[in-house]
Amino acid sequence: MQQQENKFLNSISVSKLSKLIQNSISHAFPTTLCVEGEISGFKSYPSGHWYFSLIDLKSTIGVAMFRTSNRNVRIIPKNGLQVRLIVDLNFYAPNGKLQLIAKEMIPAGIGKQQDLLLALTNKLRQEGLFDLDKKKPLPVKPQCIGLITSSSGSVFQDMLTILAYRWPIAQIRLYETSVQGSLASRELCKALKNAIYEMTCDVLIIGRGGGSADDLSAFNDEILVRMMASCPIPIVSAVGHETDSGLTDFVADVRAATPSQAAELVSPDKNEVKKHIDGLENTLLKNLEATVSLIEQRLELMTLKLASASELLSTNLQSKLFNLKHRLISPSRYIDLKKGELLKTANELEYLILTILDKRKFKLSNLSEKLNLLSPLSTLTRGYGIISVKKKEIYSLVQSLNDLEKKDNIIIQIHDGVIDAIITQIKEKKNL
Repeated sequence: MQQQENKFLNSISVSKLSKLIQNSISHAFPTTLCVEGEISGFKSYPSGHWYFSLIDLKSTIGVAMFRTSNRNVRIIPKNGLQVRLIVDLNFYAPNGKLQLIAKEMIPAGIGKQQDLLLALTNKLRQEGLFDLDKKKPLPVKPQCIGLITSSSGSVFQDMLTILAYRWPIAQIRLYETSVQGSLASRELCKALKNAIYEMTCDVLIIGRGGGSADDLSAFNDEILVRMMASCPIPIVSAVGHETDSGLTDFVADVRAATPSQAAELVSPDKNEVKKHIDGLENTLLKNLEATVSLIEQRLELMTLKLASASELLSTNLQSKLFNLKHRLISPSRYIDLKKGELLKTANELEYLILTILDKRKFKLSNLSEKLNLLSPLSTLTRGYGIISVKKKEIYSLVQSLNDLEKKDNIIIQIHDGVIDAIITQIKEKKNL
């Protein structure tokens, strides 16, 4: 009995046991697992989370796939579907159940193609091509909208109808391409390249209607995805229906659930724009009325000030006119006064002219006397003469004996005449 009681001495709590189980699971399964099985008991809740069981012939295990993970799933999960899951193993302590937390889901049997797509998705995500901070905003009022799709399907016509109704002023530019088949990815890249080269569109929509995974494979092309990531024009991806998706959805600036929704996203509603414009017009009219009222008040005030100033100015002018009238004289009297002033001025001018002439005459007389004193003719009256010699038919004034030779013809000018003579003898002063 004692021995049996000793077995219960080292008991542990349920929480501690749950903790030990969790630690054991984390130690045994440190990384994610890939598990394959059949979906059973599938339920989708309003929160967007999925809960189901994964079963095979011998075992069953519960699975939870939360909204943040299942929104990237490209298949429609249903009971009996064989799938492969990327999971974390989790022991949920509150109900004591072992549960798989699914991160990714693909159909089983597709195999390597899905594995390659998953690897490409992870690579592009790690490179940052899907980062939210790289998403460009859509234009508010685009002038040109580009559609990269096939013109043969209903998708193109649906988008045209919506765009024509919502925003008819926009120009629609179609970049024709096939959207499925072996050439689709190449044509999609070419269409996008043309749109980037032209740079006429404010926004682009790339997409098609719904389809199978094979139908949508062109929208998983790595070259196309990288071109979209580097495109300077905002892009809306509208591939398939809401449950369909491709890599273009992850890299696009905005993902639309359907092509029709994409057309609504890129186009403002003309009715809403009209309401906004009407509101602005009403506001402008109110502001204009207020401004006109203020101007009218100012104009009225200025009119009163102007009238007051005009009245004051008129009074001043009348006073000046009265004074001028008293100072005004008759034209005949004015002429007589001016005649007297003119006669007086004329007499003063005549006197001034005669005075100036007398002064100039006196000054001229003095200058004439001084000039006579300096004139050689005056000197001749005192017995002097001026001698000129003829050389080569030209008479030159004699200033020295060196200017003369024997037999030279000379003329001697005295005060009352001229004497012609011929040199017969020349004597220097020392020989006199």
